[in-house]
Amino acid sequence: MGLINPRQMMENAQREGYAIAAFNIQNLEMIQAVAEAAWEERSPLIIQTTPGTLKHMEIPHVVACTRVVAKMYDIPIALHLDHCESYGLIAQCMQAGYTSVMIDGSKLPFQENVDAVKKVVDLAKILGIAVEGEIGAIAGVEDDLVVSEGDAGLTMPEEARDFAEATNVDTVAVAIGTAHGLYLGEPKLDFKRLTAIAQLVPNPLVLHGASGVSDQDIKGAIKRGICKVNIATELKVAMAEKLQGVFQANPKEIDPRNYMGQAREAVKELAREKIRLCGSSNKAWSGIR
Repeated sequence: MGLINPRQMMENAQREGYAIAAFNIQNLEMIQAVAEAAWEERSPLIIQTTPGTLKHMEIPHVVACTRVVAKMYDIPIALHLDHCESYGLIAQCMQAGYTSVMIDGSKLPFQENVDAVKKVVDLAKILGIAVEGEIGAIAGVEDDLVVSEGDAGLTMPEEARDFAEATNVDTVAVAIGTAHGLYLGEPKLDFKRLTAIAQLVPNPLVLHGASGVSDQDIKGAIKRGICKVNIATELKVAMAEKLQGVFQANPKEIDPRNYMGQAREAVKELAREKIRLCGSSNKAWSGIR
């Protein structure tokens, strides 16, 4: 089948108490790896790209590749644009075939964030595309998007409620102590804050910066309302470490099918682990019509 709007898969995850693993990919091998992992686990899947990845792969290539794997594997697959601040790029992705987009206005004042998200939601609803918004800024680096520790702010529960109501957004990304990129120390998630947000916001909640967060904390976040877990940095680390190992073992290796094939398998195994951690194995068509 084709790519689908992820709204139903996340609403079902919310009802049944698990989460959807959303993988940020950077090349064809990563697309292949996460799709095959999800198929083997019989799990729904969200494939994500940042604006930086689109500069590398270009929108038509991303859409074509993800459409192919969606037809190959009998599981629901959505294609999501992650952390985009440009309405123009969002519109391009919508027109090209993306089924979900994130308009990131988290660094803006509250009302400006609401206005930016509402503009995207108005277009997306016409096209049947899901929209994710963020309230509270998550520290760290995501491609060209940089949020310093000083600029980061944890999500206020009442603000999250007002944001969801004012925008009519599908999913809400919250800042509860995670960060993008590699952690310098152990992240401290504010579960009390997350519980309060989940009590006030009926929308499925999204956890960014999950790479490097302990399995126990990921499970704790899902238990308290997180329905989508974003994974990016750990995929890149898995691919890079495998490539480094291949060339250390055989410095004269020149065949991309050999070294990229092994790197793809490393990403696939990590993706399977994350899917199991999120609890979405054997949930491929649960609640999806």
